[in-house]
Amino acid sequence: MTEILAPERVDGGVLPVDGSPAGGRVVDHPAWTRLKAAVEEIRPWQSKDGSIDFAAEGAPARKDAEDAVGRVAAAVRELAPLLPHDAAYHEALVVDLGRWAEGGFEVPDFLDSLMAFQPAGHREDGLQHLVVFPMYTQNGNPDRNVEAVVFRVVWPDWLAELEATRYDNPLFLGITFEDFTAGYDTNSAVLFPETVAVREVPERFSWGAIFCDREAARFRKVIKETVQITGLELTEVAEGLLQDQERAEKAFVLWDMIHDRTHSHGDLPFDPFMIKQRQPFWMYGLEELRCDLTAFHEAGKLADEGLDRGRDVQYAVLMDRMFRFPLTGDRTRNYDGMGGQLLFAYLHKHDALRWTDNRLSIDWDRAREVTEMLRKDIETLYRDGIDRPKLVHWFKAHELVSQYLAPHPGSVWAKGPDALDLSQPPRKLVDEVLPDEFPLSMFYEALAKKLRGVIASTKGITAAGDQKIAA
Repeated sequence: MTEILAPERVDGGVLPVDGSPAGGRVVDHPAWTRLKAAVEEIRPWQSKDGSIDFAAEGAPARKDAEDAVGRVAAAVRELAPLLPHDAAYHEALVVDLGRWAEGGFEVPDFLDSLMAFQPAGHREDGLQHLVVFPMYTQNGNPDRNVEAVVFRVVWPDWLAELEATRYDNPLFLGITFEDFTAGYDTNSAVLFPETVAVREVPERFSWGAIFCDREAARFRKVIKETVQITGLELTEVAEGLLQDQERAEKAFVLWDMIHDRTHSHGDLPFDPFMIKQRQPFWMYGLEELRCDLTAFHEAGKLADEGLDRGRDVQYAVLMDRMFRFPLTGDRTRNYDGMGGQLLFAYLHKHDALRWTDNRLSIDWDRAREVTEMLRKDIETLYRDGIDRPKLVHWFKAHELVSQYLAPHPGSVWAKGPDALDLSQPPRKLVDEVLPDEFPLSMFYEALAKKLRGVIASTKGITAAGDQKIAA
């Protein structure tokens, strides 16, 4: 497919492949509009694994697929001069696109271009990137469709200083959307290399990026509504956080940076990311909650040292975890939802929050103390876990959660080891876990009915709050 690799004529002239000045906004360039349109043309043709079955009903002629991929490659070449820091990636991307077409559009393999993309090696505040990959979008589209996204790096000096001196995390990127194709008009707020279609999984990835603008925007929208519904009184700091998108973005990027590194720090009785491990979903829920509560703990220390953003992080962790997480997504192994329920129940049972006369009240100072108690309880579970067999550790974790969340009445795990066939390996016993092992409480069931609409409205949300980028 040499025509895919070669320059094409645009607006009557030869497409330049170098020499154009860098610095313009990618999304303002007409080539971005053409690229996005070509990607959206390709996506419906693809199977779940990213291939194109030309024998399927509604499939395009091969020459039409070749033409669309050629337009993607041409647009990448036209936009590349705006992004000299990604030159090696864009060159590899055009080659991968051509190889996919030449191979008959079978399962795509973009390993070479993925390995050439190294955004964490040049973290600069406001730096923009153009990414095109066949990929699924976590919490979004499960299929490996071609997607295109333009984003900017969030890396202010104060964050760079904290990463360099206290929270070393050389692979982390905070990012914000500029524009995207349909796979990101979803609830996905991450860009992870492991979602890309490749021939083999690399031993190690070199970056991971989180869209702090989407996280901040949906947090602000959902929590504002929650405050109205529950009559919750906020402090001046918390109220200010909900009113200021940029301030909320900075809180989330700090939260995410500390959370991300925590997966590999602490007393860890198992692989922190649980890669290729089959475990009950409450184990994932406790791990994610542990990382968030560590961010909460570190943010408190930063606040005590005079960094106001630390207090913002603490409010964000508490309110997002307790009110948005439990009610977002379905109830099938919703480990983040379970973690949010656990935090709420723990604070309630330790008298840091009350639901009285149909109004919610939180003693914010007490809530900080109690949240620290929960963090220590989870850390104790982890520290003791290194001396336990896997199955015993899973039961101890279930017991911890069950102290505060009522298991489903039909739960086999809640009945204890005698109810399970212990002759089976632990991974087989995971099949006995109910999809909703810890159902919503009556409080959350009632809140869910009132928040369902606003949570649904945050699909595809960006920094403009309730405004979406058109796909």
